[in-house]
Amino acid sequence: MSRGWVKAIAADPDLRSAIRIVGLVDVKPETALALAAEFDLQDAVIGSDLDAVLAETTPEILFDVVVPAARRDVVATGFRHGCHVLSEKPMAASLAAGRELIRLADEAGKMHAVVQNRRFISGVRRIRRFVEEGGLGQLTGIHCDFFIGAHFGGFREEMEHVLLLDMAIHTFDAARFIADRKPIAVYCHEENPRGSWYRHGAAATAIFELSDDVTFTYRGSWCAEGANTSWESAWRVTGTRGTLLWDGAESYRANTVGSSEGLLREPVPLEIPEPADPGQTHGHASVIADFIAAIRSGKKPETASDDNINSLAMVFAAIESARTRQRVTI
Repeated sequence: MSRGWVKAIAADPDLRSAIRIVGLVDVKPETALALAAEFDLQDAVIGSDLDAVLAETTPEILFDVVVPAARRDVVATGFRHGCHVLSEKPMAASLAAGRELIRLADEAGKMHAVVQNRRFISGVRRIRRFVEEGGLGQLTGIHCDFFIGAHFGGFREEMEHVLLLDMAIHTFDAARFIADRKPIAVYCHEENPRGSWYRHGAAATAIFELSDDVTFTYRGSWCAEGANTSWESAWRVTGTRGTLLWDGAESYRANTVGSSEGLLREPVPLEIPEPADPGQTHGHASVIADFIAAIRSGKKPETASDDNINSLAMVFAAIESARTRQRVTI
């Protein structure tokens, strides 16, 4: 994932001029050396000791791109060295750890935000604007399907709750953003289907209650072969005025009805507006740009950890519901 971050910075002229990478840290220094060579980061200090590299380079920002179990110590080390920190998702391996990161950021007087790059794409921004402007009337439901047979190898295949913790949070966060509602409760069934190449929790079905009587449902699997959805999920958004469908890629369709009579009323197409700000649709680059702008302005970044913990809470409530076979409040 660190390669994806560096690539996003290298490909964006504004980020290239705003950010100078002064150090790369990895438990395997040869991995950092390879990344430095690939992106011509000749002046970057390479090391395996985060404390030592931060002390030598004194950066303003730490990009935290580690596995969830290592996040707390990495972020705390960054704050100790006076850095703002932008972290990979999920923001923490537990809610308690997430709350601790918020406390540490507050005590350090530094910003901490989370890369929820999949809310910074055109489809999610278009739907949010459409819903916000009343295109569907009053929002009633969001329904998402995610079915992909992903053969990663590595740590994901050994994780517990791999779909909910490592992937579903993208869809949960995007749904929370589109709905602009507070998550209240969830019932979730988690399984590891026959034929799964993951150790645990490769599939899940969840029903979330959001504020204002909005329902969000999620059906997902990371071991469903043969008919992959988009990585962004396939979406159905319903309201009192009509329905929007998005395949997670380039296909959008929204309809209302043209009459008030008959068993099934004829659909009438609705126009879906473009994103309000195209600059917010470039994934990793847009998240990083938002973080840089927040540091410069002193305003809170969109994915600040004290807001993003609400998406993390959805994940851990779903996991608790799956474990107990009970509805869990968030």
